[in-house]
Amino acid sequence: QVQLVESGGGLVQAGGSLRLSCVASGRTFTSYAMGWFRQAPGKEREFVAAINWSGIERSYADSVKGRFTISRDIIKNIVYLQMNSLKPEDTAVYYCAARDGTKADFGFWGQGTQVTVSS
Repeated sequence: QVQLVESGGGLVQAGGSLRLSCVASGRTFTSYAMGWFRQAPGKEREFVAAINWSGIERSYADSVKGRFTISRDIIKNIVYLQMNSLKPEDTAVYYCAARDGTKADFGFWGQGTQVTVSS
């Protein structure tokens, strides 16, 4: 059974930093792309960042470019999201997701971790 478990969320002041972690288990994820998404109250879930299986290719939403960094530890099956210069509009539930390299969509999701940025 595939499990993605996020941690690291919390309350932080604007301008602060947080690092989210996502531990993947249940299968070998070395061929999987990993991603972070977020959903704010009353809004649709949106893409934040993604990283390919090797960790070389990374992509970001325009709203977080230059502030967030996605990385992964292939051996430990952990993906990270380092979030710097946080803004109140970054407040959301952040979800980790995994995508089989042969598929177009992210098929596995974590339960989410709350990030709240106060002004």
